Amino acid sequence: MPASFVLRKTANGEYLFNLTAANGKIILTSERYRDKSGAQAGMASVRVNCAADAHYERRTSKAGQPYFVLLAANKEIIGRSEMYSARSGMERGIASVKRNGRKAVVRDQT
Repeated sequence: MPASFVLRKTANGEYLFNLTAANGKIILTSERYRDKSGAQAGMASVRVNCAADAHYERRTSKAGQPYFVLLAANKEIIGRSEMYSARSGMERGIASVKRNGRKAVVRDQT
């Protein structure tokens, strides 16, 4: 299965997408959007911004777990990673978004 953006509607009527690697593992979860067109614009923003390391903010949760956010050119958050147990895992997650974000297909589950 190729890398994909899985677009879905939440229980409260908002939209979000997950970027999944070819193995089906979620590598990035979007912010929530009021409408489908906003989520589609978010996926387009991932495609544009995922290749540049400057668009990633490496962070640490209150529990001490590393994670990252992908930022648009205007510094708004496009999506967040899962929490990782080690910084090396977070770096592999960033590399996966860089590798998969531009070529991922859209799977619309709305």
